[in-house]
Parts: sequence; structure tokens; C-alpha cells
Amino acid sequence: MYRSNKTFYGDFILQTFSGPQSSSIVLILGIFLMYLLSVLGNLIIIVVVCSAPRLHTPMYFFLCNLSIQDLVSVSNILPKLLVIQITGETHISFLECLTQLFVFLTCADAEFFLLAFMAFDRYVAICIPLRYSIIMNKSMRNILALTSWTAGYLNSSLFVFLISHLSFCDPKRISHFYCDIKALIRLSCGDVTHVNIGLLLETCVMGGFLFAIILTSYAYIISTMLKMKTSATRLKVFSSCSSHLTVVFLFCGTVLTVYMRPDSKDSTELDMSLSLLYVAVVPALNPLVYSLRNREVLNALKVSKVIP
Repeated sequence: MYRSNKTFYGDFILQTFSGPQSSSIVLILGIFLMYLLSVLGNLIIIVVVCSAPRLHTPMYFFLCNLSIQDLVSVSNILPKLLVIQITGETHISFLECLTQLFVFLTCADAEFFLLAFMAFDRYVAICIPLRYSIIMNKSMRNILALTSWTAGYLNSSLFVFLISHLSFCDPKRISHFYCDIKALIRLSCGDVTHVNIGLLLETCVMGGFLFAIILTSYAYIISTMLKMKTSATRLKVFSSCSSHLTVVFLFCGTVLTVYMRPDSKDSTELDMSLSLLYVAVVPALNPLVYSLRNREVLNALKVSKVIP
């Protein structure tokens, strides 16, 4: 029943959203709709980008990776959440919990990197267009995508290793709708100093640094845009970047808010609400934002007869 004298196997209990029956039904329908939109929307983006030669560019290559990440991320958490809300069965095994944590951290870290590299791609394309084909060549885009996934894998492996060696005392009730690392740290009855330090460093150094890269890239883009002579050109540049910025602020803003704010007993409900934004809403929003506000994707969808 145990692996050492400190860390015990056994089921955890996920404490999801509480409320009246009517609210639960609305939540179930909302989660199901978000999951359906995420899966269908991101699958369409992947198929269209892969099948349309005109979209075989670094920008859409990163978008395809982002869609793959979104598919994995929502499938990792939302089906389990739906089962819990429908059946009331809140137990999750130790191994399943660690697996969920590993996949979530891998995807979240990969998305931070992908959004930063997409911002860098737009910076090169708009600010130094004559060097775009040299800088953002096929090898470079492959290296950047591989960096995103590798960094996510290594980082999540480290935290899963640290969490797996913590001690958890009964009752093992996780105050969250999935195995969130902050909730697991809060649940531990052992020394979590090293895990807290690691999480703080990751959030501030990696998350903050990548967010700073995104903001810096768009500062240069806006500066370049304001110097453009025609309003039509400025509008075209703004249109190509506004969708990316929408996703950046929604995803990065909520993630950094959750993991950088001091932990407290009163923060549980707020953390769960904010987490629902980047776990369910952002993956469903990405395909809509990038397709409905992007002429090239819309044209490719029409050619593929996905839309009339």
C-alpha cells in the first residue's frame, strides 16, 4: 500500500465545483460544449494546415503545434471532470493523478513557449521582413517547436518526481477539479519547501521571461506598425497580430495570476474559476480566434470545403 515510509499510494478525492443541481446541469453542458468545440475546432485547424500548401509557413506550423497541445490538454482534464459532474465519482488514483499532472504541465509549458515563438515569428515578419526567410527557415521552426515540447517534458518530469516523493495525509482531498500542483502542495503534510521554490522559479523565471519576450516582440511590432504610411497596411498588420494577442493575454494572464499570487485558504474557488479559463475556454477559443479572424485560414477552409 505504500512505496516508502513517507509517500503513500491510494486514491485522492477531487473536490470540484459545488452548487445547486440546476447550476450543476449548466456546468455539465458548458464543459461538454467547451470540450466539443476544442476537439472539433483544433482537429479542423490541424487538418487544414497540413493539407493546404499555402499554410506551410512557420506561423501556421506553430499554430498546428498549438492545436495539438490544446487537444491533448483538454482530453487530459475535461472528460474526467465531466464524469465527476455527471456521476459524482470524485476518486482518482495516485498514478492517474500524477499522469494528469504530468500531461497538464507539459502542455502548459509547451503553450508558453509556442506563444512566445509565434510572437517572435511575427516580429521577424513585420519588423525585419527581408531577413524572414533566412531567420525563420525550416530548420529553425523545427528546432523551436522541438524546444517547446522538450522543455515542457523535462519540466513536468521534474515536478512529477518531486510530487511523487511528498507525503500525503488522510483525508486526501484535493481542493480542485484536477490534479493541480498547487492543490497537491497544499495537501501535503511533509516539507514542501523545495517544491514551492521550484514552482516559484518556474513561474517567475520561465513564465515571466517568456511573457516578457512576447510583450517585447509586440512593442517592436506596434512601433513598426505606427511608422507605416498607409492605414490599410497598419490594419492588415493589426489584424494578423490581434488574434494572437487575445490568446496570449487570456492564457498567460490567467496562468500567471493563479501561480504567482500568494496561496491562501480563500483562494481555492478563485483558482478553480481562473483555471477553468485556461483549461477549457482557451483551447476552445484558439481555433475560433485564429480561423474567424484570419483570411488565409478562412480561404483554406473554403478550398477544403469545410465551410461554404
